[in-house]
Amino acid sequence: MNKPLKQNLLIVESPAKAKTIQKYLGPGFQILASVGHVKDLPVNKLGVDIENNFVPEYVTIKGKGKILSALKKAGKNADGIYLAPDPDREGEAIAWHIARELGTGNKQIFRVLFNELTEKAIREAVASPGSINQDKFESQQARRVLDRLVGYQISPLLWSRVKRGLSAGRVQSVALRLICDREREILKFEPREYWSLTAHLAADEPPPFKARLTDYDGKKIELKNEIETRKIMSEVSGSTFTIRTVAKKKKKRNPSPPFITSTLQQEAYRKLRFSAKRTMSVAQNLYEGVELGRKGQIGLITYMRTDSFRLSDEAVKQARGFIEKRFGQRYLPQKPNSFKSKKGAQEAHEAIRPTSVDRDPEQMATYLNKDQLALYRLIWNRFVACQMSPAVFDQTQAEIEAGKALFRASGSIKVFDGFTVLYEEGVNGASKETNGQDMILPPLKRGEKVDLMELEPAQHFTQPPPRFTEATLIKALEERGIGRPSTYATILSNIRNRDYVYVDKRRFRPTELGLLVTDLLVMNFPDILDPAFTAQMEERLDQIERGEIPWTRVLDEFYGAFGKDLEKAQREMKGEVFTSIHCPECNRPMAIKSGKNGLFLACTGYPECKNTANFTRDEKGNIVMEKPSHVQEGDEICEICGRPMVIKRGKFGEFLACSGYPDCKNTRNIGAKGESDLPRVFPGKKCKLCGANMLVKRNKSGQRFLACERYPKCKHTEPMSTGIPCPENGCEGTLVEKVSRKGRVFYACDRYPQCRFVMWDEPYNGTCPVCGTPVLRIRRPENADPVLSCRRKGCDFKEPLAPVAGD
Repeated sequence: MNKPLKQNLLIVESPAKAKTIQKYLGPGFQILASVGHVKDLPVNKLGVDIENNFVPEYVTIKGKGKILSALKKAGKNADGIYLAPDPDREGEAIAWHIARELGTGNKQIFRVLFNELTEKAIREAVASPGSINQDKFESQQARRVLDRLVGYQISPLLWSRVKRGLSAGRVQSVALRLICDREREILKFEPREYWSLTAHLAADEPPPFKARLTDYDGKKIELKNEIETRKIMSEVSGSTFTIRTVAKKKKKRNPSPPFITSTLQQEAYRKLRFSAKRTMSVAQNLYEGVELGRKGQIGLITYMRTDSFRLSDEAVKQARGFIEKRFGQRYLPQKPNSFKSKKGAQEAHEAIRPTSVDRDPEQMATYLNKDQLALYRLIWNRFVACQMSPAVFDQTQAEIEAGKALFRASGSIKVFDGFTVLYEEGVNGASKETNGQDMILPPLKRGEKVDLMELEPAQHFTQPPPRFTEATLIKALEERGIGRPSTYATILSNIRNRDYVYVDKRRFRPTELGLLVTDLLVMNFPDILDPAFTAQMEERLDQIERGEIPWTRVLDEFYGAFGKDLEKAQREMKGEVFTSIHCPECNRPMAIKSGKNGLFLACTGYPECKNTANFTRDEKGNIVMEKPSHVQEGDEICEICGRPMVIKRGKFGEFLACSGYPDCKNTRNIGAKGESDLPRVFPGKKCKLCGANMLVKRNKSGQRFLACERYPKCKHTEPMSTGIPCPENGCEGTLVEKVSRKGRVFYACDRYPQCRFVMWDEPYNGTCPVCGTPVLRIRRPENADPVLSCRRKGCDFKEPLAPVAGD
């Protein structure tokens, strides 16, 4: 009788990863996926026993009961159990919780770490398994408890003092503070004027070149205004320009190190416009495995959550062989390039690299989608380039005398491209090479006279620090030691999904709510909102992982100070921030508060003084109290029921509402000058159902529409029609006005989705006299007359828009 085949159980996090591993381990292993964490702190309560050494209460995550049951059943029948979640703190916690659920009897449970999902790596890891790292798990547990203590005890304060639904986070709130602090730096910034003076020169041989004034009368000079600049110009213009010195040298530029999590997120943002969340999602796909035709599912990159620049000897050897074969000996340094990781990096992990250099991006193009290919090419190019020879430049710097003035010109020529033949690191969307001011200089000799062609003065102003993009915020967090590379994507995603910030031209700007919440937290929880304190906590978590300090001691030290701040905030914290504005009725300070319709100014003398007002900010960020609207209650009459209209305020500002609400729900917008900006009746338009007049209305998002004046008896509505036929061939629709999610007006066919024609400019019912394109567009530039032009790309028809009779 044949012995039954031994069956081992191996548990990973994701089904995709399970599929890749199954291919290599064969029928002797049953591969199951936990689909992430299976246990966590409860959602509906704190779940941490503060009085009993911070013991956490773990419960099964909703929806994971069936998965846990399946894992337990498989574990009972297995000869051996191998836990293979991701090789980081979160993965260690998943393994620990599963082991606690499955660990019955004398059956041994092994921990397996896969840095890459290739046949060799998988078989080697299973052949030499380890055990669960208790220190790493306790580090994760300490982080989870810390985040729960902060989030679940500060957030309710914000709900009761400011607004329900708000949240605070130990790291998230510090990241928000960085954004708010940067905004205040920008608002307080005072531009300083300065000037530059550039000489356009020509030597005996081409090309012409430029030199900038750097010294005057033997001293460094900073031109502060036009008068000073013009004075030097008049002195210099009649002088002889002579080459005083010429310095030549070779300069090498070394390749960037391979990617770690933070640099991958930054570079993917700069070059691919990927958010951190999108980058990590795509990288996870590449790590867990992609179908490569007959070869099956294969992991294409190493583990993507790492802060180590370490590379395996085998990977470096493979890269060097590829470089020599593809590019030649000149591009291969004598010794492999190595890169030093920052202090505290997890050197057990490798940097992010392709699992095989032989799988170049061109070969993978048919198997990967657009995002996967773009990110894989970035990772592959960066890894190969990091093992290539440096680029070499011939640099020349010349100093040119003209009377008391000294000008300097710098030039550089790339004489060997080295690693740049394959890859150059991005700098805010540009490459380092193209970001400089260097130029090609002609052959120059000391004592040579050069001709002055032109003196070019230029006015400049110092610039404020730029607002954070995702890339620069990640860099700031990393430099300050805030959070871990694996948490950046979640932090940024949380910030974007709250009402604390908005994104303008790909840069973070805080909302008034974000500024208010940050100010309240800084006042009441100074340690939690201190970047240095947060960075220190990260170091303490690293110490726990290294086994240098018990996790409960870290929590005890933290809660000693935090608990006192919490008790004080519960007694004294108010949901208001004082301003420098005084109440016009009682002269007491006004404070910013939050209400159901947004933020407003309220007198701090409440309830004795109930004065409130809306506010804006000036260009320096100072609070400015809004004046009451020109529309006074009772000035306008409801066209539906004849009762007075009253002023209300909603999310989108002031509006007029019928005083007969809820019997009459008529509303009307108030324009910028305080008048009602919508006509009471749309001329010539009657309701299709009852024949009454149609009124122009506006919904919450600002989109105009037509509604029957007999509402609510007649609820007929129509889109705001332009009356212009849709220009698509064969379409019988009409263009109607719409508003995008971001509040921008556009025009689309009313037969959508059958017809998807759309245009962003205001349409004009006419035909282009040059190319015959139907429906022109109207452009209305500021401080200029409107212009009529063709909407077809490449057609340059344009003429002033004729005024409509009666305008």
